[in-house]
Amino acid sequence: MPLLRIDLIEGRDDAELKTLLDALHRAMVAAFQVPERDRYQIVHEHAPSRMIVEDTGLGIERTEKVVFLQVTSRPRGVEKKKEFYRLICEELKKSCGIKSSDVVISLIENTDEDWSFGLGRAQFLTGEL
Repeated sequence: MPLLRIDLIEGRDDAELKTLLDALHRAMVAAFQVPERDRYQIVHEHAPSRMIVEDTGLGIERTEKVVFLQVTSRPRGVEKKKEFYRLICEELKKSCGIKSSDVVISLIENTDEDWSFGLGRAQFLTGEL
């Protein structure tokens, strides 16, 4: 049920994107214990001049491999969120060679009534999920 919107600077090939998306999904499954087929990922690629990701004054250096991840999900506890942030960076480093300094994550929380997975129904509310 988490929806991942991934913003990247254009230039990765399909194999690189698949590896990146698979790494993100592994971290999601491990941190939030979502089912394996609970996978909703949308990639947006941008020209370098169309994506500016600075460091909020923290001194973090970014490269052209920067990944901005926006996650819409049910509320998660603080410890689960911290574990998710750590696992995302770990998976992206291991699988894609992306440094943790190139990973920015924003979590947006919503509730069961905010989701419909199709057929005009709110499956969490109807008991289908």
